[in-house]
Amino acid sequence: MNDKLLVETAVLAGEIMLVSGAEIFRVENTIDHILRKAGRETAEAIVFSTGIFASLNDPSIEAITVARRVPGRSTNLNRVYLVNDVSRRLCNDLLTVEEAHGKLKEIRNTIQYSRWLKDVGIVGVAVFFTLLLGGGGKDCLAAAVTGAVLAGAMEISVRFRLNDFCINGVCAFLIAVTTLFVERWLLPGVKSDIIIIGAIMPLVPGVIFTTAIRDTLNGDYASGTARMVEAVVVALAVAAGVGAGMGLFQWLMGGFLW
Repeated sequence: MNDKLLVETAVLAGEIMLVSGAEIFRVENTIDHILRKAGRETAEAIVFSTGIFASLNDPSIEAITVARRVPGRSTNLNRVYLVNDVSRRLCNDLLTVEEAHGKLKEIRNTIQYSRWLKDVGIVGVAVFFTLLLGGGGKDCLAAAVTGAVLAGAMEISVRFRLNDFCINGVCAFLIAVTTLFVERWLLPGVKSDIIIIGAIMPLVPGVIFTTAIRDTLNGDYASGTARMVEAVVVALAVAAGVGAGMGLFQWLMGGFLW
């Protein structure tokens, strides 16, 4: 068995899971199972929220250590499932190391949903949360317009490679401005408060917060704290963006247009 390729495969599996929002203990457990497939004396994996360290050592071989920085994170539970499936098949001798490494590369490059489908999903979230909060037909229509603006803003922000705080702040700002604009000129009488609440739901860091709690309960305090801070930063960015948008709109209405 190619020990170097096995370590690379283990780290690649962990990287995909970490980027996709998996808990730290799950990532470490997956890497550990793959490394122990080599049957060496020492197989260790240490995972943080932004990096992976894996080592394989034995008196009969030269120590192999791989470090991988993981700067970006998102939420994609489908990838987590696929990586877990490859890991189990590899450990049960249903796949060779070469086959497992190839499949992991395919998983890393797989795009589950197209850009337009994600945009439709964002609009749908805005509309249905508005409906859930008691909105009517006009409110849902206004939420659809706001959701479409949010989808476009998120896509443009990603292209400019802005950080998470800026992306969420700008998107929340546009949500507030668009909603108030629609209420003032396009659909008078809509409930701007529930439309804004419904539209910001795609930005709310619920999964990040839940993962932070699970990491903390599993004893991964450093990663749990880091993700908790990330969730707080995202929430603050959303709150600041909405507040800035509402404040600017009211200032423009009072200072220039009326």
